Parts: sequence; C-alpha cells; structure tokens
Amino acid sequence: MVLKTDKTVRILVVDDDQQLANMLVEFLVKMGYQATAAYGGREGLTQFEQGDFQLAILDLKLPDMDGMELLEAIKAVDSRAVVLIITGYGTIESSIIAVKKGAYDFIPKPINLEALELIIRRALEKHTLFKQLGIFRGLTLALIISVPVWLILGIILAKILLK
Repeated sequence: MVLKTDKTVRILVVDDDQQLANMLVEFLVKMGYQATAAYGGREGLTQFEQGDFQLAILDLKLPDMDGMELLEAIKAVDSRAVVLIITGYGTIESSIIAVKKGAYDFIPKPINLEALELIIRRALEKHTLFKQLGIFRGLTLALIISVPVWLILGIILAKILLK
C-alpha cells in the first residue's frame, strides 16, 4: 500500500547489508520520500551531518560503529530527528535501551514492509506535531512578552487586593 507522501522528507538508511539498504531505499522512494543509503556507521553519520534528514533507519550491528553509538551521535546533531533501529539480533533489553536513547521504534529483521510504512508515517506525524508545538510555544511566549507590563501589574494588584 504505497500512498502519496511529502517529497521533501529525507530518509537515511544505514545498514552494512548493501542489498537490504538499497532495497529499503527503493521502497522508500516508491513511497514518495527522498532516500539515501549509507553502508557503515561513520559514513551514515557523515551523510546525516551533511544532509537535511528528518528520519534515519539504522542497523543495530554495524562493523565500524555500533548502532546505539550512531543513534546517540545523530541525536546530538539533531535532537528532533526520528530514528528507527532495525536488527536481526534484537533483545527486549536492547530495544528498551534504544528507545531510552531516543529511538522512535525498534524493528526486527526480516522487515515487514507494510509495518515499516505504517511506523514511518506515524513517526513523521509525531515529528510534524512536535515541530508545530515548538512554533506554538514560540507564539505563546511572543504573546506573553507583548502583553503590556501595566496590565500584568494590574492583574497582580487585583489578586492581592481581593484576598
């Protein structure tokens, strides 16, 4: 079930299994995303730092950098980035650790593409909502700052006098 999506969403796939990484990129492109593959942790981090990715799909076991390390490094670059961990070696403990470190979800291999599509859509919806929440927080602060000081003092004085 491939639906039309926002073509501005960029997704990075990092997996040392080049065949799987390329297959995921092809699937994501068919979904309508801009997707790029990296075949190692350091290469993935470099691409993430240089690109404007909203979502990263990381293999837990990479030869040059552990997937958890890469997760932390990506979150240090962009704390709002959505990160999905994929692995064939998953344990409940490693999934809990990944989520505590900021992963949105932990997906076992072999990957169910329909489930992956749903997870990506939900993750990106959450990402969009958090961005909008940040905008509204900024607007709220701007409104609070723009309220005249005399009005605030009047409210405080009224509360004191009415006690």
